[in-house]
Amino acid sequence: MLELEHGFRVVDTHVVFEPDEARRPRGMGDAEQIEREMEQAGIVQSLIFPATRQGSYVKANNATARVAVNRPFRPIARINGARDPGQGATSRLRNLASSRSEEHTSPEDIEQYAYEDRFYGFALDPAEDGMPDEEVLGELSTAGLPVITYGGEGCPPGAIEDALLGYDFPVIIAHCGGYPSDEAMMDQAIGLLDSYENCFLDTSFVRLRDPLERALMEQPSQVVFGSGAPAVHPNVAVMEILTLDVPEDAMRKVFSKNAGRLFEVLAP
Repeated sequence: MLELEHGFRVVDTHVVFEPDEARRPRGMGDAEQIEREMEQAGIVQSLIFPATRQGSYVKANNATARVAVNRPFRPIARINGARDPGQGATSRLRNLASSRSEEHTSPEDIEQYAYEDRFYGFALDPAEDGMPDEEVLGELSTAGLPVITYGGEGCPPGAIEDALLGYDFPVIIAHCGGYPSDEAMMDQAIGLLDSYENCFLDTSFVRLRDPLERALMEQPSQVVFGSGAPAVHPNVAVMEILTLDVPEDAMRKVFSKNAGRLFEVLAP
């Protein structure tokens, strides 16, 4: 695709990377390809985290951090947990019997990730990875680094509110809280922005114009750009924002300013 000419400084808060070439599905690019596509789209820096896998994320996190060296990638550590993210009675019963094992992220892991100057935050997909327990969430609160959590059918906005928004760290709900394209859940997630200053939304995989425009008109300081690359070409993701009917200042906030406030490494 041709390089976009849009005049905005753009940083991307949502890029998934598979460091193991043997596990990389068709269409998921290597680091060089992703870097080229980001440059074409005018994206100057990107947060990256490992693709989904079973078991511990320690090796995948370390491999992702190595790949990011000397590239415009900023790694965040993917974490997991033993708790079911659901809100129903079945989930509550499962959580009563659940306990953290060696494959799950521990408080010690959080402390190491947060203070070793290689990682700039955390990523979590509760539907795939489980929800961390209270000890881990407490350590995340002590660290204070942002946590990107997937939102949607597997972990709706209400579950994210109950599990994460009471802690002292910024929570970025991916996909505006409504993957795949559930406008009702997106509306619920946008509603959380009024009640929680530490709640933010990212724009990855949002194909609906109305919720994006609503979020940027109502809470322009609490939305960050996420492409969802490499599943989505970053050119496409950038264009989806450029075609919104919102003020230019709101675009500057979503493309760069808001992420720069959350992640100092992404600031100009």
